[in-house]
Order: sequence, then C-alpha cells, then structure tokens
Amino acid sequence: MKKLDLRKQKLEDIKVWLKEQGEPAFRAKQIWEWLWQKACTDIDLMSNLSLTLREKLKESFEILPVKVDKLQISSDRTIKSGFRLHDGHLVEGVLIPTDTRMTACISSQVGCSLTCKFCATGYMNRERNLDAAEIYDQVILIKKQAEENYQAPLTNIVYMGMGEPLLNYAAMIESANKITSEEGLNWSPKRITVSTAGIAKMIKKLGDDEVKFNLALSLHAANDVKRNQIMPINESNSIQNLTDALTYFYQKTGNKITFEYIIFHTFNDTLDDARDLLKFCKRVPSKVNIIEYNPINEANYKNADPEAIDKFAQYLEKNGVIVNVRRSRGKDIDAACGQLAIKEN
Repeated sequence: MKKLDLRKQKLEDIKVWLKEQGEPAFRAKQIWEWLWQKACTDIDLMSNLSLTLREKLKESFEILPVKVDKLQISSDRTIKSGFRLHDGHLVEGVLIPTDTRMTACISSQVGCSLTCKFCATGYMNRERNLDAAEIYDQVILIKKQAEENYQAPLTNIVYMGMGEPLLNYAAMIESANKITSEEGLNWSPKRITVSTAGIAKMIKKLGDDEVKFNLALSLHAANDVKRNQIMPINESNSIQNLTDALTYFYQKTGNKITFEYIIFHTFNDTLDDARDLLKFCKRVPSKVNIIEYNPINEANYKNADPEAIDKFAQYLEKNGVIVNVRRSRGKDIDAACGQLAIKEN
C-alpha cells in the first residue's frame, strides 16, 4: 500500500484516521503540533505518542522533508542553499544577513514559466510547483542556518526565490498560514513579503482574500515598451492592468506595495526612467527598493554605475518617494536567483 504524505493531510483527515485506529481524537492536535510547531520530520521523534501509534503512523504515512544538498557561504555572510526535494529536484534558498535583519529568501516552484530575460530561473523550464510543506521546510532550514552560523533569529521571509508565487497560489497561501498561525510558527504576517512578477488577476485575488502579509511587485521598468522587453508577462499584464489590480489590493488590505526595481546599465537607469517610475508610484501607495543586479551567464545585462544609481534614487526621494537601495549580495558565490540550480541542469 502506498503511504500518504502526512503533511498533506488536513487536521480533520488525521482525526478521521485516528478514529479508524481506535485512537482518541486529541492525538490529532499533538501530531499537528509536531508537524507545524516543532517542524518534526521523523515520526519516531513524536515522543508524546505511544510507540504503537507511531508504528501505525509509519505504516500509513510518510514525511518527505527537504534537505540541504549544496551550500555556499559568501564573504559578506550570505548563505546560498541548494535544497534537494524528495523527487530529486533542486530549488534554492538564501539567508541574507544585515545589521538589523536575518532574511530568508525562499522558492515556490521548481524552475519558472515566466522567462524574465535577466533571471537565471527564467532560463529553466517549470518542472512543478512546490507544496506547502516544501516551502515551509526552506524557512525552517534557513532559520537553523541563522541560529547556528550567526547566533541570531530569523526575522523576515521573502517569497522571492525560484518561481512565481502567484502561479502556485494555494500552496503559497497554505505555507504562509502554517508560518503565521498559532498552530504553526506563530509569526507576524508583517514579517513576510510575497513578490510577484505581476499577475493582475491573482493580485486581485490576494485582495479578495484580504491577506495580511506584504506584497512586492518585481517592476524593473515603469513603461510597457521596456518592461515587455525584459518581462514577457507584461504583454498580458500591462502597466495599466497592474495599476488597477494594485489599487484594488490596497483598497482591500490597506497594505502599501513595494516596487522592486533592478537597475540595469543603460537600460532603465536614466532620469527619464526615474520619471516613469515616479508616475507609477503616484498611482498606488508604495515604496521602492532599487536593487543592484547580480549578473548571470545567460544574459548580457550589467549593473548600473553607482553614480547613476545615486542620481536615480535621489530624484525619487526629492519627489517624495520612500527609497531603499539594496546592494548586491553574494557576489563571490552563485547568489543570483536560479544560478545554482541552472548549473546542475
């Protein structure tokens, strides 16, 4: 008999199974706590369950944990992990330490279907979606890296690794719920950011679901002509469509949006580009993260000159936009999204 994945069962499913085994229903809550509060991936370690019950669980169920397969540590303390899934696929996660934060950057898909021209993951096929437990496991493993390497707690989570989270909507939402609920890790949703390349109808669904976590849009160009060149998704999700969706999201949730803007040499780093971005920022309550580019072998894009980045940021700030410049991390390792996985493929 094929075993079921224990972490894909709902709490009610576990209660029904326990009843069939002649076990009391309260055991379901204990199992749930082992899975989602204590992040236990070994049924034998569920010590407040009887040995008999543990044996029954092992006969019917299995747990398929994500494991660290590859590890790179940068001179700037960034840690890049290649996470091996139960079926052999590799996804990536990154621990990004700063003076005030320990941020986990996690993946939502194996590969990606959106073919963004500057992103290594965009040059891979999308093999499959991750399930909620596989997303959750990345958080647990990176949390452990922060504690063991830097004696510091994990402070933030960004769904900004491989894949498009809004094209794996159900698992993304479920994993966020497991991280934020009292029955899970009990994190504040304000410490979580979900980043999208811009799927307008799914941004509206986030609004309908009144999510509490933060939303970031990978923008990188604030006019359709340029954005079409680097992000084919823009052809069906134009700047105007995104404006409408983000306005709807803000009206439903009250959450400001973060615009992520990777700044490329001679492509989107001029004051004209900054003016386009300013117009866009005025449409929706927002802030801007200007991100230095980590070059990849598959594309010819380069990071903008420091002087151009400074002028760009200063123009926005003078016009009332909240701006953060995110310096490139992990330059001496495969830190750009998808770099490690694409080497394997």
